[in-house]
Amino acid sequence: MSRKTMDIYVPGTSPLAVLANTTPGVSFASDDPFGLDTVANTLYIRGFNQSQIGATLDGIPMGDQGFQQYNGLDINEAEIQDNIAGMQLSQGGGALSTPSTTNLGGALTYRTSDPDEVAGGRVSQTFGSNHTFRTFARVDSGKLNASGTRFYASYARTDNNLWKGYGDQLAQQVNFKLVQPFHDVGKVTAIFDWSELDQYNYMAESLNMLKTLGGNLNYLYPNYAEAYAAAQGIYSSNIQKLGNVQDESSATYNDAGQKQRNFLSALIAEFHLTPRLTEKTILYAHVSSGNYEMEEAIPSPNGSPMSQYVGHMGMRRIGGIQSFEYDIASNHIQAGFWYENNWNSFPARLYSEPLLGQGQPISSMGPYVNPYTTEFDDEYNTNTFQFFLQDTYHILHNLTVSAGFRSMLQTTHGGASYNNAAYTGASALPRGNLTAADAFLPHFSMNYNFLRHHELYFDIAENMRAYTYYPWNMPNGGAWTDANQQVFNETKNSLRPERTWDYVVGYRYNAKHLSATVDFYHVDYYNRLVSTEAGNIFQPYSTFTNAGKETMNGADVSVTFRPVKGLEIFNSFSYNDAQYEGGIEYEGQYVSLKGKHQVAYPKFMYKTNATYTYKNASATFSATYTGRRPLSYVNDTYVPAYWLANLSATYNFGHIGFAKNLKVNFGVYNLFNTTYVGGMGIEGYPLSGDYPTLFVGAPRQYFGTVSAQF
Repeated sequence: MSRKTMDIYVPGTSPLAVLANTTPGVSFASDDPFGLDTVANTLYIRGFNQSQIGATLDGIPMGDQGFQQYNGLDINEAEIQDNIAGMQLSQGGGALSTPSTTNLGGALTYRTSDPDEVAGGRVSQTFGSNHTFRTFARVDSGKLNASGTRFYASYARTDNNLWKGYGDQLAQQVNFKLVQPFHDVGKVTAIFDWSELDQYNYMAESLNMLKTLGGNLNYLYPNYAEAYAAAQGIYSSNIQKLGNVQDESSATYNDAGQKQRNFLSALIAEFHLTPRLTEKTILYAHVSSGNYEMEEAIPSPNGSPMSQYVGHMGMRRIGGIQSFEYDIASNHIQAGFWYENNWNSFPARLYSEPLLGQGQPISSMGPYVNPYTTEFDDEYNTNTFQFFLQDTYHILHNLTVSAGFRSMLQTTHGGASYNNAAYTGASALPRGNLTAADAFLPHFSMNYNFLRHHELYFDIAENMRAYTYYPWNMPNGGAWTDANQQVFNETKNSLRPERTWDYVVGYRYNAKHLSATVDFYHVDYYNRLVSTEAGNIFQPYSTFTNAGKETMNGADVSVTFRPVKGLEIFNSFSYNDAQYEGGIEYEGQYVSLKGKHQVAYPKFMYKTNATYTYKNASATFSATYTGRRPLSYVNDTYVPAYWLANLSATYNFGHIGFAKNLKVNFGVYNLFNTTYVGGMGIEGYPLSGDYPTLFVGAPRQYFGTVSAQF
């Protein structure tokens, strides 16, 4: 996906949202039009979610891309969208060279732009619905000396009100990149990224809540009196309509929010050691801290029936990658290794809320001072090592085969370092270590350009995912989210790392007026680990278990027409049949899931985009159909299918005064004002029935942007 494609969309739109609109087999949904809400975002690539794919930024490992980022950083927080030069998606096995312990079904590679060789800058200002105000500014130094030293510094700020309920979302980012060339031998790149996210959260809903009270339902703030009464078991007539109030208690809570700070820095050295041998060295460090807040019906010591619950997350990653590429005869040989140490901490503390009429409740944005107790404290330390070796052999000028493997070893020590049994209800929370290791994960592929414009390919790979380590009370987690130490010990003995065998075979045609792709894939998914949820949204009861095997069969077809100059029409159709083959232990009983379809991923998707460019003007219409998605593991509840359409138009005025490429852009998100469920699964999925784990997508939104270069 090129920078040109991203420029069609409203500036600041998540690259994942753009990717989903233009790529078959990719599903992305959120509750905000930019796709920046890390809590609600849901990304799937051919049945694999964001925590089951690999991701890198300029070669830096980005780790798990899910909301609970225990070992990585979301792309929306790592890099300003305007600075992304392009991205690649490798479906199937993903590249062997991708440094990742989560890659089961594909890899995302993001590449940032280099500093310009001529001094200048660029600015962009966006206005829109819900008082959206986004500013982007970048300054390029140009060449500073004869050696070509150059850098850029950029800043972005996105500020908007929630489209429903009370609160706002503020995201700020700084990106700095310096490049020092060394003649024609190579270069050294220095990167520093900072981001801050202050966000009032939208409320997760169940299908019952959506049907009964509608898509505009949100937390009760600023009606503290109603939340206060609900914490005492006195519900308003509106909440009583839900019927099952305890299971859908998020509707009675005052507010929820998150604050997050991220620092990412790296040194990247790329050199030609000989005419045939090149090397790349990456040293990186990443520090994140965050506060995740919600109000619960836990009595405070002062007599209030409510407490503010805050999880204080801390993470520190340091690592390095060393890789080599060597050309000899018709062979291109690649090899490299990766090491990372990750420390993660998550103390959960409770803060007193005031008695009714005796002060304002604590804001979701803090400050958080003087907690009256700590519920628990989880700490983890993880060491990861990975090695890969691959040979790409050019048998003929139009026939290439690749073969290689990777080795992976990851050990995590940790769990609860503190437990307040009076609040957790467990005499001992899970603590221990788990190791995932495999010395040989093979990967084979072939590419054959058998005629002009025609291409055949296949790809076969085995992948393994290391164990996840979320805090104890988080859903969708690993063994450390079990109810207590005894369950963890029992689970540990039966757990095995998730594995997949991915098979892909396809055909491409690419010519001036027509491009087409069709591919078929099959996945054998072993040791499928699932987390089933019960209880209410803030006190879930998790069961983490091995569901055995899952099988996926699917196909993606895409066709792009370019009938006349300036007009491009894209259509794609995706089919995925993902079925569980085993079953799970749930509340002491075995439940068969054989033949049940995978939760959260649609069986059918259709996408269409039409872009027309005439001189300095362009316009794009896009629409996506997402089929219904199973909500429960036994498939007795489904999230309805929906259509989502967007429209954008751009005009470039060219050079006016000292401004170059003075552009105006107008965009409409959710053109037909569809009410739909976007992101889902923040609180896991139920074995059967309904559960408040769904986020309603944003209604129709309007945005206008003015941008220029200097």
